[in-house]
Amino acid sequence: MEILRLAQQSYFDTISIPLPSSKSESNRVLVIDALTDGENRISNLAEARDTQTMISLLKKNPPVYDVLDAGTTMRFLTAFAAVTQQNKVMTGTARMCQRPIGILVDALREIGAEIHYLNIEGYPPLAIHGLKEQSNNKVKIRGDVSSQYISAMLMIAPLLPKGLELELEGKVGSKTYIEMTLELMAQFGIKYTWKENKIEILNQTYTPTSFAVESDWSGASYWFSLLACADSGTFFLEGLKENSLQGDSKIVEIMDFLGIKSTFKNGGVLLQKKGVSGLEKWDFTHCPDLAQTVAVTCAILGQNSIFTGLESLRIKETDRIHALQQELAKFNAELKEIEPDVFQVIPSVTMPHQVQIHTYEDHRMAMAFMPLVTKTEVLFEDPSVVNKSYPSFWKHCNLAGIQTEKSA
Repeated sequence: MEILRLAQQSYFDTISIPLPSSKSESNRVLVIDALTDGENRISNLAEARDTQTMISLLKKNPPVYDVLDAGTTMRFLTAFAAVTQQNKVMTGTARMCQRPIGILVDALREIGAEIHYLNIEGYPPLAIHGLKEQSNNKVKIRGDVSSQYISAMLMIAPLLPKGLELELEGKVGSKTYIEMTLELMAQFGIKYTWKENKIEILNQTYTPTSFAVESDWSGASYWFSLLACADSGTFFLEGLKENSLQGDSKIVEIMDFLGIKSTFKNGGVLLQKKGVSGLEKWDFTHCPDLAQTVAVTCAILGQNSIFTGLESLRIKETDRIHALQQELAKFNAELKEIEPDVFQVIPSVTMPHQVQIHTYEDHRMAMAFMPLVTKTEVLFEDPSVVNKSYPSFWKHCNLAGIQTEKSA
């Protein structure tokens, strides 16, 4: 097993970080582009493995879509294959085949798609045999499990002869990702209505256009955290927009409580340290990918914070709640469930001289714990997991002055 050692570093000069492009935006516009027969001019696509997997599968169009560990690619291409009348087998890594897809498959079957499970009911692998005739244009779908199911249905809706009325049942999680999907569709000419819990999209045609993908706010969050935990420094994060489609831009508001002043300038955002006012409570329902980053930041900064909206973390690349609890304990911090689905970060009181982080085949576990380098030496098991979303992450750590050393 490869291990990456990061030497302790708590002071940072003015550093400019060339952030990667957004994986979330990239994967959506790639599906929209495929539904427009590739007539768009798409630029600045993400280097993330998930996005490169999507590009490869759409270009090569093999009989088996092996998405590896890419959740968005699995969900989006399942709907894409159905609406484009393809016979496909959908599969992925062992962990991918443990992540549920039944809600999406049920919704696709309800509008007329023929889909069969090849192993365990409700989970990949599965076989798709197209959508010969639309049998229904009104579908109910749970809103509290994964917004990716909803986004997958929305993106194919304009191609359905009868259009689609999607009714979101119960609490809606990751709402900002649904809004992102709809706003991206609008930039490609699609009209929609969203009233209360119903989204309606009539049969219509995507309009070819030009689109440049924004830098990734999820990737930006780790630099906010690093500076918040550091003694001093300044970062300039390139390619971010103040009025972003990405829900993870909420990191600006969160980190304002944790000692980071954000100033938008031409080409990005300037991060500077200021006083910590304290983060008492935060609901991560609409930005769950920030939870790990903020939990580690609070644990390092001595913040007793209450987190809610973490339900979806259990079905990500790993059970992220369990993983956080295990790794926070290594530097004497806790993520304690004080009520059902209500968690408290109990910060570290004493910091070990060295911490070794297990990454659980989860890119965000590696990146979220990187700011520990401001307090101690950190070892990361399987550091290459960052390739899923941010392949240049460790290189950018070097750019910031953090010394890294690989060992077997």
